[in-house]
Amino acid sequence: MSPMIPVGKPLLGEEERAAVDRVLRSGMIAQGPEVAAFETEFAEALVAGRRCVAVGSGTAGLHLGLLAAGVGPGDEVVVPSFTFAATANAVALTGATPVFADIDPVTYCLDPAAAEAAVTPRTVGIMPVHLYGHPADMTALGAVAQRHGLALFEDAAQAHGATWRGSPVGSFGRFGMFSLYPTKNMTAGEGGMVSAADEDLARAVRLLRNQGMERRYENEVVGFNCRMTDLHAAIGRVQLGRLPEWTERRQKNAAFLDDNLHGVVTPTVVDGATHVYHQYTVRVPGDRDAFVAALAEHGVGSGVYYPVPVHRLASFGLDLDLPVTERAAREVVSLPVHPGLTEAELEQVVSAVNAVAGAGA
Repeated sequence: MSPMIPVGKPLLGEEERAAVDRVLRSGMIAQGPEVAAFETEFAEALVAGRRCVAVGSGTAGLHLGLLAAGVGPGDEVVVPSFTFAATANAVALTGATPVFADIDPVTYCLDPAAAEAAVTPRTVGIMPVHLYGHPADMTALGAVAQRHGLALFEDAAQAHGATWRGSPVGSFGRFGMFSLYPTKNMTAGEGGMVSAADEDLARAVRLLRNQGMERRYENEVVGFNCRMTDLHAAIGRVQLGRLPEWTERRQKNAAFLDDNLHGVVTPTVVDGATHVYHQYTVRVPGDRDAFVAALAEHGVGSGVYYPVPVHRLASFGLDLDLPVTERAAREVVSLPVHPGLTEAELEQVVSAVNAVAGAGA
């Protein structure tokens, strides 16, 4: 039997090795010139020149961004429950309360009407997730925020290069956060990047990531150690340069799947959106677990993101009426779409999905 086709695959090669060797030879391994260069290049390439601050993880980026924006105890931030736990965790870590709202059934992103219904006098912000690489409706969410005097924050962990009505994600809210974890569309090995709307917020994130100081031993606030190393930044710089090529391949792979899959509900890209397909997520009929198991028997890996809505995790333990979220959590499966796929592997994915869906697994 041929090897299992993985649902995701980080692409790391000789360029990344050379970049790491360059840093090791330099002797400057902690936050230094590679980090500064990466921040500048990321800003120019992905967020229309907004100020960018590199941090140690995506979760740290959300946490520090919220703290820098003044979110804290007594506040509420509206978030989706159909996402990775880090979205809500970051809010809770500030001392604020994440308030969960339902999602749009087509894009899987935060539903603007549901977000507005969740607003209370304690609400200070709305934080949509550009899930699976599809942007949230930032026009409608921006209108909700404006009507209620709220801030917008963007969890763009999965959406490097996605756009909404011609503008890149990460350029709408007070800040945006991009994850650089190994499974993302580009990686630094680990890390996150915060795009800030203004210099005051960017400086606050820089202080918070480095024990509250920009100059050594001149601590201005109580901060954290959330720095990115030059080793990680060097990898990220190489990956950033290859991101446009990889995004195009993801989109071409998705188009092939769109044209050839049967028996499942394929992703929809709404008008005004550019989807970068961090995941290619379908809805399946019948028993989702049986579907996943049958795909594996055909040598095709898959992923279920996310089988338990965040509000129902033990860490939050809430009983809420979020029917669209609950249905998605029962039905979705993500298929291989990454740029490392060969034509033969894409055809194998199609053949497996169509056979399993046709058999009613």
